[in-house]
Amino acid sequence: MGYTVIQKDFYRESGKWLSLFEICKKCINPNLHFIYILRKAQQYNKKPVIGIFWKWVLRHYQIKYGYQIYPETEIGEGFYLGHWGSLVINPKAKIGKNCNLAQGVTIGQQNRGKLQGVPTIGDEVWIGANAVIVGGITVGNNVLIAPNSYVNFDIPSHSVVVGNPGTIYPTERATEAYINNKI
Repeated sequence: MGYTVIQKDFYRESGKWLSLFEICKKCINPNLHFIYILRKAQQYNKKPVIGIFWKWVLRHYQIKYGYQIYPETEIGEGFYLGHWGSLVINPKAKIGKNCNLAQGVTIGQQNRGKLQGVPTIGDEVWIGANAVIVGGITVGNNVLIAPNSYVNFDIPSHSVVVGNPGTIYPTERATEAYINNKI
C-alpha cells in the first residue's frame, strides 16, 4: 500500500499505520501537529492560493511552538521531533529519511571559509538536544550526534559524535535503539 509522507512521519511515533482520522487525533501532540502542518505546506508549496494558506498556518505554528523549519527544507520521510522546544533549520539544509531531532538543535549556515554553506544530513541520523551542526558539511548515514555537540566537519557513516569540539567514534550500531519504527 502506498502511504503518504505524513503517514510515514506519524508511523515513526506510534509504530502503527494511521488513518487520517487517527492522525488528526494525534495532532494534540505539538510535535506531530507541527509536522502535519509542515508537510501540508511542503505539499502545496508551489500552488498559488492553497500554498499561501498553508504557509500562513505554518508561520503561526512556527511562532507558537518555536520551530523554525520552512517548507523549502528538504526532509526525508519518517521525520521525528523528539521534544517540543526551540529548533532552527536553515531552509537550504537537506535531511534524509528516519531522522530524529531533539529540542534546541540548530542546523545552520556558515558564511565564510572552506566549509561555507549548509549541512547535508544522511539517513537514520539522531541529533541530541542543543547540538549545533553548521557549514557545508556532510553527515553520513547511521550517525548519532550527542547532546550539546558542535559539528562543523564531515562525519562518516556509522559514527557517534560527542563534544565541543566534536570527536568522532566509529561504530556500526551508532543509532541502534535510538531510531525506532523505521520506514
